[in-house]
Order: sequence, then structure tokens, then C-alpha cells
Amino acid sequence: MKDPNNTRNTAPRRGSPLWIYFVVVILLGVAAGAAAFSGLTGDDLDALASTPVFWILGCFIIFGELRPIITPGSTENNGATTSTTFSFAALLYAGLPIAAALQAVAVITCGIFRGRTPHRIAFNVAQYTLSLAAAQLVLALFGNLATPTNLWVPDGADLLAIALAGTVYFICNDTLVGSAVALHERVSLIKALRWDLGYQVLVHLALLGLAPLMVVAMDRSAAFVPLIVLPFIAVYLNASVSVRREHQALHDGLTGLPNRKLLIVRTEEALAEARGAEKRDTEKRGTKKGAAGKLAARPGFGPRLRKPADPQHRAGLFLLDLDRFKEVNDTLGHPTGDRLLQLVAHRLTHSVRPGDLVARLGGDEFAVLLPSVRDEAAAREVAVRLRAALSEPVRLDGMSFDLEGSVGIALFPDHAPDFELLLQRADVAMYNAKEARSGVEIYSPRKDRNSPARLSMLGDLRRAIDRSELELFYQPKVSLRDGHLVGMEALLRWRHPDKGILEPEAFLSVAEQTYLMRSITHHVVTAALAQAAAWWREDLTVQVAVNASGRDLFDTGLTETIEEGLLARGLPAAALQLEITERILMNEPAYASDTVGSLAELGIPLSLDDFGTGYSSLVRLNRLPVEEVKIDSSFVGRLAESTEDAVIVRSIVDLVRTLGLRSVAEGVEDPATARMLREMGCDAAQGWHFGRPMDAETATDWLRRHMQRAPEPAA
Repeated sequence: MKDPNNTRNTAPRRGSPLWIYFVVVILLGVAAGAAAFSGLTGDDLDALASTPVFWILGCFIIFGELRPIITPGSTENNGATTSTTFSFAALLYAGLPIAAALQAVAVITCGIFRGRTPHRIAFNVAQYTLSLAAAQLVLALFGNLATPTNLWVPDGADLLAIALAGTVYFICNDTLVGSAVALHERVSLIKALRWDLGYQVLVHLALLGLAPLMVVAMDRSAAFVPLIVLPFIAVYLNASVSVRREHQALHDGLTGLPNRKLLIVRTEEALAEARGAEKRDTEKRGTKKGAAGKLAARPGFGPRLRKPADPQHRAGLFLLDLDRFKEVNDTLGHPTGDRLLQLVAHRLTHSVRPGDLVARLGGDEFAVLLPSVRDEAAAREVAVRLRAALSEPVRLDGMSFDLEGSVGIALFPDHAPDFELLLQRADVAMYNAKEARSGVEIYSPRKDRNSPARLSMLGDLRRAIDRSELELFYQPKVSLRDGHLVGMEALLRWRHPDKGILEPEAFLSVAEQTYLMRSITHHVVTAALAQAAAWWREDLTVQVAVNASGRDLFDTGLTETIEEGLLARGLPAAALQLEITERILMNEPAYASDTVGSLAELGIPLSLDDFGTGYSSLVRLNRLPVEEVKIDSSFVGRLAESTEDAVIVRSIVDLVRTLGLRSVAEGVEDPATARMLREMGCDAAQGWHFGRPMDAETATDWLRRHMQRAPEPAA
């Protein structure tokens, strides 16, 4: 059973509700124990000392306390102690004093061995004593009172009494500890009991069911007692396997933290509780308002204007992503990175408030649920505390380094009404925190371009990824000097079942601020590499370019995905090119991100897209590891009719040539524009004049024809 102090092995604050509860339970336990021991006689003590079976039971109870059936990934505090079988058997066979005494010795021994605090040991002793005493009362109602000198061996007719006694024992034990957990976690008793009720019922049913068999074995001969260990081990292993499977489905295997599935369940519970509490408050306010209305109807009492009530029952969801985590994996290796994630999980769980939930969503991304939070300021305070805990220096494998994390906050009902939207808006806030390097950001509608229509599209887009509705089209980039093919740009399209083929402008603006962007980018890279490999196998050696968003530059797994994809398909790094927009030069965190450096080290060519639409720093342009600059189509399209645009394009071409880079003009749609660009010295171009975006099959046919004939200078 979950321990009331499973997060911190410290005494509750004196005078707090938990402290008062501990004192009351301990005093009741002392009273029950004193009443039980007062009935012992000298003969009972002699029988206790001289009967080997009691000593064997005592050893089993101690061993059972030391070896609970626990949930993998948690501590010994969250489990059912296997001593239950033996202490309940002692209760049936020899009465309450013997069972309580043996259980108390086992709890004290285990507590000392595990370094538990005195208050915790005392509570556990009292908890078991009261539970055994409650079971003894049930047995007494059926006339079954055993003592060390008057041993009781049940038969078939006593099964009802034993079943009722076991049920009372379980209810009493679970309620005593559940109440402590509820006070410690600041949740309702029903919620605390419901957390692992199924697990507790299953395991205790097996443990208590073995107790009568143990009694029969003890009565026959002390030598038979060890034999009961064999079926007991079977029950122990089966229960452990069952709990392990359930735990693995709901928890992260590396850190033991709840996973996304359990986070959803806990969040829905928190939101339901917040809605219920708000509804009850609304009903109370309505009752008071009715009474006030009657009062206002009396002479001398007038109506008073009141401001709309602010939501009093909020829940919060944080999304936390580690900064520069890839450095650890690259420098010290993945095993050290895994140990670091375990350390991060430990720090986070010990930095949140009682009752808050920390979950791992994958990689270096964590979520924190605040089932109850007063307002944005209180939520920010928790987030700041989390970042402070992470920022403490870490020393692993002889190296010391600092950790930082970016936290995005979304609150219910202020920002979202359900889990999916809360997570999405926390993700938006987290991305804003990374972009602004502020560390903590609360969701702001001003920084989120998602309208209700776009949110609907977000759901459709999530399903489109699963249904493989996203497809790549390819458009050629051609040299203006000799007509040779420079490369093929992969352009994303969505074959929407209702709206037909959608271009990126229709849906990527929704995805760029969400966790879906990572999945989309990885899908695009994988598809582009697969197509490039197919072309290279036909000796159509062409470079394929894919677009990367600013958000992708914070994805530490992007480089790894590209590297693994190249190796799996036997492609050189030059087979793939990444296009990034000019806005990267205006974003210091993105410009300095590890992903850009890692891609350059891997040898992936970079292209700077949409050049001329921002305000680039020439120093950064010179330092950024790019091989190509693409002139935005907004200038190229007006080249023949605007002298000003012609001057801008010529200046960009000259600048790019000076830096030793390749210039590529976008949006070339007619021969006149292509001729002007070639005269300016522009290296390459793409647009409808050279080829429209084509699906993979059409692009393959185009490549075959283009490679077969000798290229001619572009007109």
C-alpha cells in the first residue's frame, strides 16, 4: 500500500492535519495493543517461547516486510507487504497479541534496516495493530478466539468468518493508510483509495487467501510450514508479473515516471474534480444570490453590481524540455544520458508540491500536472522552482555541467477545456520560452495563431500522419549556365480526403507551434531519403532538399534521424539538403542551436531560404554553415517590371558570390526572367518555367528524360 510519506522521509509539520492524524492513529494503536497484551498469561508467554512455529512465523513476517510486492520503477513504499499472509495466519492460529507482536517486530526491524523515521515506523505499527484488532473483533463475533495455549485451526464451516475478517482487515488497513496519503497529497480520501484499489484488492485477495492454508500446515507440523513457501512464491511471482505488466503500460521504463497514457487519466480526473468543485460553488453562489434577491426586495435594500466570478478551481499542465541535452549524449554516450534523465526525473518529483504529478512523454520532454493551482502566479512559482532544481550542477563520469529547461504553462479553464488542448497550448508556451530564452512562459493567445478552425485542422492533421495522407512532390532546381540539374526540392502536400491536395501554407502554420511539427519533419526526411535512395539506385544521382522549420532546430533527434536514414540507405550526406528560412538569422537561440552545428558536422548541406524578406546580419550569414542562398520569389516575380526589385536581386547575387555561396532564384515562371537572372550571374533557378511540383512517379519520369538528353543552357 502506498505509504503516507512516500515522497519525503520527514516528519509532518507539528500541528498540521497529517500530524494530528498520525498522533491519533498511533495512540489508538497503542491502546489496542495494550488491551490485547493485557490478556496474555504466563502460560501464553511460555507457549510462545517454546513453540518453533511462532519463531518460523516471525522470520517469515520479517522477510515479508523486507520483500513487498512492489510496482517496478517505484520504491518499497508503494506495494503490498507479503507479511500479510503470515501475520493474518498468526491472528487466526494464536490470536491478536501474537500477531500484533510479530508484526510490530517485523515493522521495526524493516524500518531500522531501511532508515525510516520513528514517526513512520510508529504509524505503521499502529496501522497493522488496528487492522488486526478489527479482524479479531469479527472473529470474536463468530466465537473464534485463539490464544498461544488454545490454538485454533479453522475448518470448512469457518470460511465465512475468515473471509469477513480478511475483508475488514483489508478495509481498515487501506483506509488508515489512504487517509494519510489523502492528507499528505491534499486530495480526497476517495481519490487516494481509487489510485491503486484494483491492485490492492487483487494482491490482498491472494495473500489473505493463503493464511488458512498456513494455519493448517502449522497445526500438522512445524516442518510443513516451509512447504507453504512454494505456493506462496508462485503467488508472489504471479502478482509481481501482473503488477509489472500494468505498470509498464502506464509508466516510462527508464525513469519509472507515469507516461502519456497515465498522464491523460490523471489530468481528466483533475479536470473533472475542478469542474465539479466549480459547479458546487456556482450552486452555492446561486443560493446566496436568491437570498440576497429577497433581501433586496425589502425597502431600503438596493441591488449591488458584482464582477463576474473568477474561476476558483484551476488545474495546470506544464511541458518541460531540456536544453542542450544532446550534448550529453554526444559527449558522454547514451548510457550517461539515460542516467541524467533518471536524475532529472528524481529532481522534478522532489521539487513539485504534494499531489502534483510528473510524467515523461519521451526523449528529454517531461510534463507536470498540477491538479489544483490558485492562479498563474502560483503556477509560475512552481515552474521556477523546477528550473532551479534542474540548474544545480550535475556531475557524471567525472564531468560537471549545468542543466537548463524551458517550461510552458497552460491552465484549466483559462486556456483550455481538455487534456489535448492543454498539452498543445503548454507546448506552444514551451516553444515560446525556448524562442525568447525566458525559461518559463504562460500560454498567451497573442502568441498563438491557432483559431478554432485551425484547431479542427490540427486534429485532422494528426490523423493524416497516421493515415499516410502526407505526400512529397518534387520541383527541379536547374543551373542557369548550362541547364544541368542542381537538385530536387521536396515540397509537402496533404491529400485531404475532403479538400483535395493542400499546400503547406494551408496547414503547416498550425503544426509549427505544436509537437506535431516534429513528427511531420521526421516523416518528410524519411520519405525524402527513401525517394533519393530509389533515384540513386537508378543512377539518377540527384540531391533532394527538404524544408526545416525553426522549431526543428530545437529537435535534438533530427540529426540522429538523418544520420540513421543515410546509413540505412547507403547515401552520402550530400544526397540530402536542408532548407532553413532567413528568420533563423534573426533568432539568436535558433542560430546558436546544437542542431545546426550537428548538421554541419554531419556534412548535410544547408540552404538559406526566402532570402531578402528579413533583416539578416551579414556577420551571421558569413558564419552560418550554408552552401546556398535562395532569393525570395517576391523579388524574382517582379524582376522584369520593377527596377527597384532588379537592383535588390542583383545586389543579393553579388553578395552571395562574394561569400562564395551559390545563388538560387525562386519563382521563375518565364524565359525573360530566367534570361535576366543569368545575365546578373545568378547560379540556378527553380519555378514553373523549369518544372512544376510533381509527385514521385512523375518526377522520376522527368528525371529519366532530363538525364538522357544533353542539357542545354536555360532560356
